Order: sequence, then C-alpha cells, then structure tokens
Amino acid sequence: MGNWDWQVYLQDPGGKDPTYLQWMLSAWGWTISVALSALLVALVVGSLIGILRTLPNSPGWVRFGNAWVELFRNIPLLVQIFLWYHVVPAIFTAARDVPPFVLVVLALGFFTSARIAEQLRAGIQALPRGQRYAGMAMGFTTWQYYRYVILPMAYRMILPPLTSESMNIFKNSSVAFAVSIAELTQFAMQAGEETARPIEMYLGVTVLYIVSAMAINRIMAFIEKRARVPGFVAAGGTGGH
Repeated sequence: MGNWDWQVYLQDPGGKDPTYLQWMLSAWGWTISVALSALLVALVVGSLIGILRTLPNSPGWVRFGNAWVELFRNIPLLVQIFLWYHVVPAIFTAARDVPPFVLVVLALGFFTSARIAEQLRAGIQALPRGQRYAGMAMGFTTWQYYRYVILPMAYRMILPPLTSESMNIFKNSSVAFAVSIAELTQFAMQAGEETARPIEMYLGVTVLYIVSAMAINRIMAFIEKRARVPGFVAAGGTGGH
C-alpha cells in the first residue's frame, strides 16, 4: 500500500480544470442517470409484459409476453447494447439521431424488463384465485381488478427480488462504456491509462458502485417495510411483524 498514490485524484487530467476526483464524481452522475432511467423503463415495460402474460382468455397477448421475455432474457446484455447502437440505426434511419444515452437506457431497460415481467407473473400466479373471483363478483373489469386487487398484492410479493434487480441495474450500467457513455467504468479505464494508476482508479470506482448498491438496498428495504401487510409473507421475505 506504500506505493499507492491517492493524491492522483487531485491532479488535473491533461492540465484541464477539473481534477480526476471531479471527473469521477461526474461519471458517477452519469451512472446514476443511466441506471435510474433504465430502472424506470424496466418497471413500466416489465409490469405491462407481466400483466399480459397472466391475462385470462388472451392467448395472443400471453404468447407476445412470453416471446418478449425469452427474447430479451436470452441475449447477452452487451450484445443487446451493440444491436441497439449499430444494428437498429442501420435498419431504422430515424434512430441515427437518437443519443447513445437513450439507446443504452432502452437496451438496459428492456433487458431488465424481461426479468421483472417474469417475477411479476410469478407473483400474480401465486395469489389465491379467490381474489380474482372476488373482483369479478364485484363487477370489476379485467383491468380494474388487476389495478385494485391483483397488482397491489403481487407487487408486495416481489419486492425482495425487485430489490435485487434494482441493485443489478446499477452494476449492469457499466456496459454503457461500450458506446462511450462517460460513466464510472469508462472513467476508470481512461483515467487508469492516463495516470498509470489503475489500482487507485478502479478501487475508487468500486467504492462508488458499492455505495450505490447499498443506497438502493436501504431505499427498497424502507419501501418494503412501509408496504408490508401484517401477517403477509412476501416472496423471499420473512413475513410481517
């Protein structure tokens, strides 16, 4: 450890005004932006696909939902990033003007949406059928009993796996370096080469990834505690207190 030089973070890269520390914090901001934007896309799209996969008497929508999950779950994330960045603009010329940030958010969001859709499907199907019948007996339409009866309980059941997905999306955001998004991984690679101090740079970035993941974990734990129904056991949870 005596050979490590942590003062490298106070140096100016190439004589520019921002220091490496400021550069790293800016990259952290990009990582957070990519991860949170992709998480929002994943929650919205994943919830919709998860609902479609459980609709009664709708085999067409069920097949569409199943195809979505199998497509995005079985293609490696890095390959999907390159498909969105290189292939989609070549096929659809309008996509050539789309910023790389948006393409990365869509790729990461759709990839994660397949996992969330599968979790929501499992949560919905784990609920007693009597809840659905009770909603129908009250005169609810399909979307009404999903909104007021099924989904509130299903989301509570999948909060623990949603916590894992939320943490994973921060870690998976590192693939954004492949399309030159100035996030943490790209910073570590470039700054490590410029300073010949890759150990310090990668350790600093590692700390920020850990801080991000732990913050998400605490936020989701707070939400899970507030949303818990007394006596209700969530998937992977320990039940109410």
